[in-house]
Parts: sequence; C-alpha cells; structure tokens
Amino acid sequence: MNGNLQAGQQVLIQGAAGGVGLYAVQLARWKGAQVIATTSTANVEFVRSLGAATVIDYTARPFEEVLQNLDFVLDTVGGDILERSLKVVKPAGTLISLPGQPYQDKARELGIKPVDQSRPLIITRQMLESIAALIDQGQIKAVVGQTFPLQKAPQAHELSQSGHGRGRIVLHICD
Repeated sequence: MNGNLQAGQQVLIQGAAGGVGLYAVQLARWKGAQVIATTSTANVEFVRSLGAATVIDYTARPFEEVLQNLDFVLDTVGGDILERSLKVVKPAGTLISLPGQPYQDKARELGIKPVDQSRPLIITRQMLESIAALIDQGQIKAVVGQTFPLQKAPQAHELSQSGHGRGRIVLHICD
C-alpha cells in the first residue's frame, strides 16, 4: 500500500477477496492495523481467515451505515464504492482508489488525503525481497482462485472484469 499505513490505524479494504484485496488485508494486518474488509457472503469466512478483524458482507448492508472516522481506505472496486468511501474516512485520513481517481475537490473539502495513483510507484528489489520473505515465513498467503488454460483467456478476463473472483486468476501457458 502506498499510503503510509501505521500500526493501530483502522483500515478498510474494499473488495477484500479479490486478487489485490487479499494481499492488502494480509499486509495491513502484518503492519499492525485494525483491518476491516468488505466482501460478498460467499467470501466472508475466507476474508476473515486472511486476518480481517471485521468483515462486512456488502450484500447484506451498506458499509457506510456501520463505519465512520476510518484512518485509511483502500478501494479496489471503484464506481460508486469510491464515492461512498469518502463518507467513512475521517478528516486527515487517507483514501486510495486503484480503479479510479478520488474526487479531488470533494476529498479536499472533507479534509481527506487522496493518494494519486497516476504517479508510478517505484518497486525496489528490497521491497520484493521483503514480500517474498513474508510469503516464505507464512505471514502472507498466495491464493490462486482459478486457473485457466491459455485458450480460455477470454473467460479468465471475463471473470477478472466481473469483480467477483476470489484470489488470483492464473493462465496456464504450457506444461
């Protein structure tokens, strides 16, 4: 996460069962944050197993009805979730949206720090080695949701675009 998340902060991960969200939950927990996550009914226990302290089933109730004054929100979903996320971030809190830019004017009006994802994040060898070490130590789990043969790449893409996958989608190129 590119937002200076600190231990003890309350963080909301939107789309926590997806390919990005599942790592965000685990990394936020590893950093010592209090992790709150949104997911569908079918993925509640899965997301809880990743380390989310609180899991909100977005099909049962809107997250903005039960959350407020959060330090940090990571939106991996976009659309109206981004706009609704503005309602739960506290003043001086941070909002990162991967699929879209936060509403700059509205965020400033609310005193929220939107993180501009259009600037590239420089990934260093040290960062990758740290993540690999966390995986080796069992702190972070790599989760493969579905594997598709290369000739079914359109179906894999369709699943990815649906926003309802669990874990990473893998294309199997050859044996």
